[in-house]
Amino acid sequence: MYVCNCNGIRQREVAAAIEAGARRPRDVFQRHGCSAQCAKCVCEMREMIQAQTSICAVVAE
Repeated sequence: MYVCNCNGIRQREVAAAIEAGARRPRDVFQRHGCSAQCAKCVCEMREMIQAQTSICAVVAE
């Protein structure tokens, strides 16, 4: 499924960027060599980053 339609970034690509260290949507865009266009995807990216950060915090405990 596409997260960012403007740049063609898929959910699995966002997840890979997060696993590689992306902590902001800007980091995801940088990893893919693009930038936000309409920014509709930014909220979903933030949610994905927050979810992964929460999972990592629980695992670290």
